[in-house]
Amino acid sequence: MKSTRILLLACLSLLLVVAGCSNSSGSKATESDSIEIKFLHKWPQPEFSPYFDEIVKEFEDQNPTIKVKMEAVADEPMKDKLRVIMGGGDVPDIAFSWSGEFARMFVRSGAALDLTKYLEEDPEWKDSFIQASLQPFESDGKNYGIPLRFNGKFFVYSKEVFDRYNLAEPTTWDEFLVVLETLKTGGEVPIMLGNASPWASIHYLTGLNQKIVKDEVLRKDYNPKSGEFTDSGYIKALEYLKELADNQYFNKNVNSSSHDMASQQFLVGTGAMMYFELEEFPMIEENIPGNWGFFKMPDIKEGKGNQNYITGAPDGFIVSSKTKHPEEAIKFLKFLTSKESAGKLSEQLGWPSPIIGATNTDTALEEVANGVETLKDAEGMAEWLDTDVHAKIADVYLSNIQLLLDGTKSPEEIMKEVQAVAKEVQSEAKS
Repeated sequence: MKSTRILLLACLSLLLVVAGCSNSSGSKATESDSIEIKFLHKWPQPEFSPYFDEIVKEFEDQNPTIKVKMEAVADEPMKDKLRVIMGGGDVPDIAFSWSGEFARMFVRSGAALDLTKYLEEDPEWKDSFIQASLQPFESDGKNYGIPLRFNGKFFVYSKEVFDRYNLAEPTTWDEFLVVLETLKTGGEVPIMLGNASPWASIHYLTGLNQKIVKDEVLRKDYNPKSGEFTDSGYIKALEYLKELADNQYFNKNVNSSSHDMASQQFLVGTGAMMYFELEEFPMIEENIPGNWGFFKMPDIKEGKGNQNYITGAPDGFIVSSKTKHPEEAIKFLKFLTSKESAGKLSEQLGWPSPIIGATNTDTALEEVANGVETLKDAEGMAEWLDTDVHAKIADVYLSNIQLLLDGTKSPEEIMKEVQAVAKEVQSEAKS
């Protein structure tokens, strides 16, 4: 019996040694050892999803104890899904979010994790972002989101048409109006606009509000708790937009033309200019290679706002305040926004990245890289108006902007409606 016990102990010791050697050799963790984090993004399209599949696989290979359960939902359904899941139930650890008011809804409801300490504890990570891309995810001085893409809005023009009239890129609004009048007099359509979906003209108004209204007034009014929209600058911004339509600087039938329809017309030579997003630049180059340039919305000298903002916004991800695995979620976000991953994002998808140096002439179209540099030099972002104000106020703007362009409603009438809804929103926010 004694010899049997000695033999059993010897066998057990040997097994423990073998097991110890096996673990120390770096073998993969078993399923029972791993932690699962849920990751929700909004790009299920076949041209985008392989990038995310690749990133998740690389991350899991480098972090065998973390498994990423990924789900992708397209753009419009995403808004409904986020509102449902953030209200309770099966909440993903990491979820896509637009910046601005959309993200702040989750902050106010307590659904978004404060990420400030994670950025402060890793200054190398924090400093890798273009500063203007982090600011739109801030609320009360704290950061609640990590940007993945960085998008801006620019006037794209035909070099051939501009050369025909000896025109230069305008830097002020007065110069811009001279360019437009010259083009119109010459028989050109100065600007193509497809406003069947009114976000297209809202993007104009986004920049006009920013340039005309004081920063502190914008911040107060875009806050649901304090918004009044009584500053005369909001009417003036609508007047600037209306002037473009009244002077026939846009194509005919803007409200019945889609953005895609207007884009195609511009690309085949109809119209001298169009207001495009930075991420649309590769499509432009593919269609009219070398025959285009771009400039930001010109400065408005009489404007009281910051002229060094660019219309646009990042989108990215928030972390659920209910996550049981915040460290693992942050680790994945750091991997997703590393310079290497961001470089692949620009190269494979053509998206401008908020990571400094990731979007360059080796990874992206030269014009995209130059556009990112312009965003980098900006002091901040004038975020899309329809996502930066409360949803009810956005609806008033969206439902009236077409009526402004066709002359049915005046700027004063529209702002009275905005002010009335702002009072309702303010009462709801304080109750």
